[in-house]
Amino acid sequence: MCNELDIRSLVESLLFVADGPVTISQLATVLEMEEAAIEEILEQLSREYERRGFRLQRLGNRVQMVSAPEAAPYIQRFLGLEITDRLSPAALETLAIVAYRQPITRAQIESIRGVSSDSVLRTLMRKGLIEEVGRLEQVGRPILYGTTMEFLQHFGLQSLDDLPPLEGSEADR
Repeated sequence: MCNELDIRSLVESLLFVADGPVTISQLATVLEMEEAAIEEILEQLSREYERRGFRLQRLGNRVQMVSAPEAAPYIQRFLGLEITDRLSPAALETLAIVAYRQPITRAQIESIRGVSSDSVLRTLMRKGLIEEVGRLEQVGRPILYGTTMEFLQHFGLQSLDDLPPLEGSEADR
């Protein structure tokens, strides 16, 4: 059996080579450990990475290693990427509604916005910022939308807990 440092190194290695988010259960299975032990290691790594050039990013039970948000302009320059893909005010408004109210249906979004949101939802899905996360258990089984790991990366967030608080009551969230 490996000691704690070895397990932490293995978790880091697995996250480093993964081509996208991995689940806690995947890590636990590969390392033949309990999920709670993996969670504890991820918490430790996350604290260590706060002072590094990379971070652990989480969405639900998925986690991945990403570059530090403050390094984004330098990484874009290094890779020759231009920031040409801006979001419209309608897209930002819809994205904020999804981020704070998820999971949420198109009808609920339209009720809040007061206008049709089909086009904006398609755009946000095409950009990979939102995704279908299920179906509501009611007549018609409408699609439920939620944010993606790409959303977290786009806005430099490690998790949804990093969203700024809403100005209204916390119960509104």
